[in-house]
Amino acid sequence: MVDFANALKVAGSGMQAQATRLGRLSENIANADTPGYHRKTISFHAAMSAGQTDGTVETGPVRLDQSPLEQIYDPSHPLADESGHYNGSNVNLLVEIADAREAQRSYEANLKMFDQIRQMSSSLMDLLRK
Repeated sequence: MVDFANALKVAGSGMQAQATRLGRLSENIANADTPGYHRKTISFHAAMSAGQTDGTVETGPVRLDQSPLEQIYDPSHPLADESGHYNGSNVNLLVEIADAREAQRSYEANLKMFDQIRQMSSSLMDLLRK
């Protein structure tokens, strides 16, 4: 039963990490048109327990993408400089939507694994009761 609990913990940590990733991606999509907005990125790393990896994953710190901001020409914009340009965001909607789809599929895979483990442990308990 300990192996089932560990497997549930691994699947749960994967779902939590992908949910956090989806949160950052949705912030990026929502702020794609915000002047001066830097895209947020997040990384994953293996969780350590007593100096050993247990198969779970954690999210790293949120980082700002340092790629250059898009220069937009609009002399009527309140943030425009003397040349008529202002800083847009560095969010590429195509990349964000593709990343969101990948995060969604990873979440669903972890959810399916979680459900399979739950069904297996339930079947094992039924066999032990007989």
